[in-house]
Order: sequence, then structure tokens, then C-alpha cells
Amino acid sequence: MAKAQKLLERMRNNPRNWRIDDIKALADRHGIEYRQHGTSHVTFRAPSGAVLPIPAARPIAPVYVRQFVALIDSLEEAE
Repeated sequence: MAKAQKLLERMRNNPRNWRIDDIKALADRHGIEYRQHGTSHVTFRAPSGAVLPIPAARPIAPVYVRQFVALIDSLEEAE
């Protein structure tokens, strides 16, 4: 889990130039489901029911990275 925490901290400190694969890796570590059925967006669904669609084009806009980090933070606070 230390690797995932380091990745999360790097995203928090610099939300620019991330790939969708990095976000998917963090989603797997935190139990967030995702799907992309032939669309340009990946939809992330947290166990709490929160939904976050993120465009899969690279680079991902910093606003989406910040929203994803906030989603993970809210999951960690709930635990």
C-alpha cells in the first residue's frame, strides 16, 4: 500500500500530466470500480455511491485529478 500512497501524494502535489492508467491503479487499490464501454470517458464508482466520470484523453485535466484525490480522501475518512 506504500506505493499507492506515494502515487496519491504525487497526484495531490502535482495534478498535471497523469494517465488514466495511473488513476485506474489507484482505484483498484482503494476498491473503486470503473468501466469504459467504448466511450471517451472512464466512469469511476466508489463504494459510497459517488460517481466520477473522467475523460480518458491524455493528459488528464488537473481538475479531474483533484476530484479523484478528493474522492479517495472521502473514502479514507469514512473508514
